[in-house]
Amino acid sequence: MPIRKRKFRRKNRIIRPKICRFCEERIHYIDFKKGDVLSRFVTEKGKIIPRRITGNCGNHQKHLARAIKRARAIALLP
Repeated sequence: MPIRKRKFRRKNRIIRPKICRFCEERIHYIDFKKGDVLSRFVTEKGKIIPRRITGNCGNHQKHLARAIKRARAIALLP
């Protein structure tokens, strides 16, 4: 029996570069009291969205994770 090769289709979509939102807006401190900003970086289950998906730089992702954890401690986020 000959081995069949599978053909995979690539989706034609434009991949745009991921830019850190906080670097772009020149935000140096991510405030844990701003729940509306932090909720964009948390899933429905309450998990922090990783850096490769959000496009944040490493430094701001660390600050973001710390702010989310602090907001959870005072019950602003799940």
